[in-house]
Amino acid sequence: MESLSPEQHRAAGQHRTQRLRILGLNTLEAEATFDRVARLAATFTQSPLAMVNFINDERQMFRGMYVPTGSGDEPVDTAGGGIPFDLSGLAREAPGDYGFCPHVVAQQSQLALEDVFDYPRFKGNPLVNDLGVRSYLGTPLRDNTGVILGTVCVADVKPRTWDPQVRQGMQELSETLLSEFKLRDSLLAQQQELFAVFDGAPFPIMLTEGPEHLLRYANGKQGQSFGRVPQFSLGREALPGLDEIGVFQAMDDALRTGRPTSVPRAYLRTYDSPTPQDFNFMCTPIRTSPSAPFKGVLTVAMNTADQGYAGAESQAFAANVQQRFEQLGGGALSGGVPAR
Repeated sequence: MESLSPEQHRAAGQHRTQRLRILGLNTLEAEATFDRVARLAATFTQSPLAMVNFINDERQMFRGMYVPTGSGDEPVDTAGGGIPFDLSGLAREAPGDYGFCPHVVAQQSQLALEDVFDYPRFKGNPLVNDLGVRSYLGTPLRDNTGVILGTVCVADVKPRTWDPQVRQGMQELSETLLSEFKLRDSLLAQQQELFAVFDGAPFPIMLTEGPEHLLRYANGKQGQSFGRVPQFSLGREALPGLDEIGVFQAMDDALRTGRPTSVPRAYLRTYDSPTPQDFNFMCTPIRTSPSAPFKGVLTVAMNTADQGYAGAESQAFAANVQQRFEQLGGGALSGGVPAR
């Protein structure tokens, strides 16, 4: 298959980034599923380095990684040769043009380099200079809609012959992740049903993810009261008025401590009222299962003038939503519903 033109590559990168955001994969967070696939790839090919690499329009994210780990400062000696570097502390990200995986995505086909030194185009690649990689096999990682999200790849520090059986095996291994992407889409559909309930609520609701409070969802009342902002916006930047009254500080505390926090009697002007209003904000940390770490914050704003929705009702509502998210499972924060 022919490589993409620069314009096609740029458009594909933007589309890929959007798809990663929707699937909840546009972060550096490691996941056991992807680490397991990387380990299988390393074992199957007898390679000292393997990764499941997702690539957005800015960077590469190694959400799955297998590297040998040893004791002390000594590098690990593997069967068939030693590995001269210890990657156990390697950050799970790299610039968008680092290594060989971006070439796999650009050409939309498997890339097998038996000896990097045989290819002037690749000989000076930073992966060669920094880590001593001499051979590489990367396979496009497609989701269930056909979008290439990144690669499943292996590398070695010595020349390797990637025979057809190994190349086919890597292709089949990458396809095992199709079920993971399908599951995330299924959970996304269930999440949309939950958000449909939020849409009818008479008070502002927003769901954010991570320490930067990336806006995953906001209901209509949130937009009417505090301003309509695009999905995936950074909360503090998109909603400075709420930041000024301490709402995002309370969200920081909720995410850090794992306990609900509140901003009582916050006095501010809204877009849907000619006079300033008093709100009680409740920020509840959200996780996708009882044993999972807290990944997001559900923020509910109650107008103190609406006597039918006092603090107790707000707490009960937030507790019910927390339970629903835990029932949804690991894809509950996979996004996909536009902020209003």
